[in-house]
Amino acid sequence: MQYGSNPFSGLPTVVKNLLIINGIVFLLKITGLGNFGGTDMDTLFGLHFFSSPLFKPWQLVTHMFMHGGLAHLALNMLGLFMLAPPLEYKWGSQRFLTFYMITGIGAALFYSGVHAIEYAQLVQHISADQLELVKRNGPELWAQRQNYLDPDLGRINELFNIPMVGASGAIYGVLLAFGMTFPNVELIMFPLPIPIKAKYFVMILGGLSLFNSLDTNPGDNIAHLAHLGGMVVGFILIRLWKDRGDNSFGWRQ
Repeated sequence: MQYGSNPFSGLPTVVKNLLIINGIVFLLKITGLGNFGGTDMDTLFGLHFFSSPLFKPWQLVTHMFMHGGLAHLALNMLGLFMLAPPLEYKWGSQRFLTFYMITGIGAALFYSGVHAIEYAQLVQHISADQLELVKRNGPELWAQRQNYLDPDLGRINELFNIPMVGASGAIYGVLLAFGMTFPNVELIMFPLPIPIKAKYFVMILGGLSLFNSLDTNPGDNIAHLAHLGGMVVGFILIRLWKDRGDNSFGWRQ
């Protein structure tokens, strides 16, 4: 067996290209080369709430290739590198890419849908003039939420002006698919050096995402709803494929 010096050798096509694209986009972001007309990439391509003046339809896709920092990128790409290749080899590139994109977009819709319910409740407690004030302030007040004496206005400011970025929704969909397709493969839950079967690993992370989604911690900037949404959408998609008689997931009929 020969080993090449190319770190991407042996990776299937879609996984390899996703890793490369995410890396290139991150480099464009941190160097500022991806800014357009003085507007940073997070504002242009991160996912904003549907009612925000900053929302653009393409953000439902582009947010998946944006990341908040090197650690955020590395963690997501490590999950993709470790879990996705067996799925792409088993399903084929076209099906894997379809699954990845649908779970990523579905996670964004799930995330935004829950926030739409929250937003509908918040606007009942403020006037139209106050709402317009928040819209006019724009993204320059991302770090100045404390300027809003009314907590409802502060929360609406967050919804409007702080974008969601990252491939985590799609990665959690991949995690769910791996656990359903290879349930007895043992994984290591870092930092504990204890092997655990993939099906239990998925259950633990899914439970943590659900718990953290319900826990309203103002200092937590992780989109747990997107994680949970990716798993929910991934489960629905796999069940739909299986109900159509597709048995390419390693399950017995």
